Amino acid sequence: MERYRLLENWLLEQFPDRQFTLSPASADASFRRYFRVKFDDGRTLIVMDAPPQQEDCRSFLQVANLFSAAGVHVPEILAQDLSHGFLLLSDLGSTTFLQALNANSNNIDSAVRDADASRLYSDATNALLKIQRVSRPGLLPDYDEALLLRELNLFPDWYLAYHLQVTPVAGQKAQLDAIFRLILENNLAQPRVFVHRDYHSRNLMVTSPNPGILDFQDAVYGPITYDLVSLFKDAYIRWDEERILDWLIRYWEEARKLQLPVAASFPDFYRDFEWMGVQRHLKVLGIFARLNYRDGKSGYLKDIPLVANYLRKACERYRELNPLLALLDRWESNKPGLKVGYTF
Repeated sequence: MERYRLLENWLLEQFPDRQFTLSPASADASFRRYFRVKFDDGRTLIVMDAPPQQEDCRSFLQVANLFSAAGVHVPEILAQDLSHGFLLLSDLGSTTFLQALNANSNNIDSAVRDADASRLYSDATNALLKIQRVSRPGLLPDYDEALLLRELNLFPDWYLAYHLQVTPVAGQKAQLDAIFRLILENNLAQPRVFVHRDYHSRNLMVTSPNPGILDFQDAVYGPITYDLVSLFKDAYIRWDEERILDWLIRYWEEARKLQLPVAASFPDFYRDFEWMGVQRHLKVLGIFARLNYRDGKSGYLKDIPLVANYLRKACERYRELNPLLALLDRWESNKPGLKVGYTF
């Protein structure tokens, strides 16, 4: 309540002669909170509350400037108080890609539904290409080995230890470490660009111009396939592999035309995409478990099966990753009531 009062008083300083109301705008998986400021004339703005002891607004401001310069649609920064962690932003609306796509899932006309999805994902791909085209080193933190490995370790630290309640024995731990080294070898060898890090249907808003892009404060300079995994192998909505492949080919062809540093052959590019996905999905399984068991946010548990299915599919396709699949089978068989080998 104390932070809420501080936030409200700050807004009163910004708008001393205007009446407004505050309401929650969205929940975040971090310590950030967002509120919608609604004025008597119907105009709305968004205020971010990011406690300085846990969050740093400066990264949000830096990435907002970089992405805006790339020509993509991000919130405009209207006022800031970095000492308290408050930012006043333009409002990109309340309809995420996920909400729009789920609403369209009730449409009995599959052709209309598919056209809507294709339009949204085409817009998202075009925006991502714009961001990648202006990428250069030295502006954002490197997505280096230490960070990639720290993310991978969320899998044993939280998914295995808390969700499956297993502790790998010495031989299994050695196997997992060896698999992690293979994953990192691929990830670190990929060409690097600006990486949003959570470029998916919950952080993309249906706007004009489309999309509005949110939650970019953790952006880094890293593997070119990472944001494509976030977008096409989304933890919150499932697409058929044939459709993902079609969207990915379209991206790759356009990236080649724009002379972005993608692999020269599509099979090589697809392998990079899949291996990057293994890193992300191991990390996400750990994050979702941590959100539940540490932070009390149980809503993410329902998204675990889809992410686990992505991981399993990739492990089946690549011989070097088959040992990880065997480990998953063994570990998951120890948890009562957990179905091994998720299907949809």
